Amino acid sequence: MKGKVVIVTGASSGIGLACCEVFAGQGAQIVMAARNAEKLQMAAQRVSAIGGEVVAVPADVSRPADCQALVQAAVERFGRIDVLINNAGISMRALFADVDLEVLHRLMDTNFWGAVYCTHYALPYLLQSHGSVVGVSSVAGLIGLPARTGYSASKFALDGFLKTLRVEHLHTGLHVMIAIPGFTASNIRVTALGPDGQMQGETPREEQQMMTAETVAKHILRGVERRKRAVVLTFEGKMADFLRRICPAWLDGLQYRFMKREPGSPLQ
Repeated sequence: MKGKVVIVTGASSGIGLACCEVFAGQGAQIVMAARNAEKLQMAAQRVSAIGGEVVAVPADVSRPADCQALVQAAVERFGRIDVLINNAGISMRALFADVDLEVLHRLMDTNFWGAVYCTHYALPYLLQSHGSVVGVSSVAGLIGLPARTGYSASKFALDGFLKTLRVEHLHTGLHVMIAIPGFTASNIRVTALGPDGQMQGETPREEQQMMTAETVAKHILRGVERRKRAVVLTFEGKMADFLRRICPAWLDGLQYRFMKREPGSPLQ
């Protein structure tokens, strides 16, 4: 990764920030993007302390112009792009029957369209460098998680987009990888949207028992280095990926019971 230019969206916290730190630790130049300019600047200072150049670009990936400006900032500063990590994402927690449809629009705009916009503008430079496009998906992109309709839909869409992009570029040298973490300690559950679009405000899960964002970032780094097609993390994630192929109906019941036990679950 030494000297490589890496763009990371959703870079002010969680998996995004951890990716910036891990890639910077391997000598990469980092371009960080997030909506909150203040948090982004604080995060950039952390990454700068590790070494290498860091550029912080406030951007809302649901806006095409912001994504274009992000890519342009990377090219103007470094002259190339080697890795694009589409990590920016938001979640939700509500039954479909109860949710305001605007919540689903917001999730699709960030989780799916944000990755599409960034990839579209970065693609010419990634083709020049024979670089990597990474999409941070979720187990919710493998199986439909109840009370997460918008989140699952956005991750399924991201999965289909990236897989098709990979096939289109079989002979161009472009590397496309889908990263599939399980439940990871981050603030995504705190900022998850409820049925009315308001943030949940607290996590319903024991965060300290989950895989750390740094561990996820290290797996993503290794996957990029080895140009892997997919990285499925956690035992639960690997089992879900296996069971959906051989006994999908049984898995439906299993995941329903699992999500129903979540504190304050809408399924209760």
